[in-house]
Amino acid sequence: MLHTLLSGDRPRSRILAAVLVAILVGLALAPFVFPGTRSLNVAAKVAVFVLLVASYDLLLGYTGIVSFAHTMFFGIGGYGVGMAMAKLGSTWGSLALGVAAALAVSLVLALAIGLLSLRVKAIFFAMITLAVASFFQILASQLSWLTGGEDGITFKLPELLQPATRLLESPLFGVDVGGRLLAYYVVFLGSLACFLLLLRAVNSPFGRVLLSIRENEFRSEAIGYRIVTYRTVANCLAALGATVAGVLYALWLRYTGPDTTLSFSIMIDILLMVVIGGMGTMYGSVLGATIFVLAQNYLQDLMKLASGAAQGVPLLPDLLHPDRWLLWLGILFIVCVYYFPTGIVGRLRAVAR
Repeated sequence: MLHTLLSGDRPRSRILAAVLVAILVGLALAPFVFPGTRSLNVAAKVAVFVLLVASYDLLLGYTGIVSFAHTMFFGIGGYGVGMAMAKLGSTWGSLALGVAAALAVSLVLALAIGLLSLRVKAIFFAMITLAVASFFQILASQLSWLTGGEDGITFKLPELLQPATRLLESPLFGVDVGGRLLAYYVVFLGSLACFLLLLRAVNSPFGRVLLSIRENEFRSEAIGYRIVTYRTVANCLAALGATVAGVLYALWLRYTGPDTTLSFSIMIDILLMVVIGGMGTMYGSVLGATIFVLAQNYLQDLMKLASGAAQGVPLLPDLLHPDRWLLWLGILFIVCVYYFPTGIVGRLRAVAR
């Protein structure tokens, strides 16, 4: 059963398997084990970014395509839901319409970008996607009557998912069972289901062809595979995955805006997560997203404790000051790249072999 669920792609490392199980159990039980608002927000963000990074790894790790338009599709998912719920009301019909419209727009754009741009060399394709993503971000900021401009869109969810909704009168294991809890599990289970679908895609014959194209596109074309077709399909699948991630993130935040989905800094974060976890390994997206999001949210707290403990030692309290967390995050990234050139997953699998 587990072999089928993982599409035959086992972790191939006991340490990696243990870490993946710990992350899965942690996310599944987060509302009960980490009931605080902040920790639950972090858990939801980890779940969303696992899917977002996995969808990007389908492009970069498995197909060898460098795209800077991934946050555009992430934003389309968020704005699709946000605009539908804000304009048409907080009903399930509006939610379904927003999701369907977002997926359709993303599919059309991904298809157009793929067919028009994937015939050119990799660097030119990257520049084209950067231009398209920048244009979309400017468009979202300028069309304030539709997108809310820089302020974004705040909206209400259907009544069942609203924080004030109570499904049980008494708490379950000390946790209120209501709309917020249900919304979290919608995000978690939605991300998990889409991740397993992407895992299935990369371990299918289609995924094998993508790896062949990544390694040697001329030989793949000589064998008879239509490279542009396969790359375009991969681009569409990755775009749909990012759109679903955007939908889930907007549902959790009940808000969407340029800074939460379209910012270029998010694109850089996605690249870092892919590299840290390991390119060409879907499990790398799980480790990369978890480590990066946890570092983003808790590294400052750890540094504050370390700075306080180092009082009296010359220079050390200043180096460990919480305001310098980005410096240490950069050092952490350099260390990961130096000691884990194939990512954490690649290193763990090499050690297991």
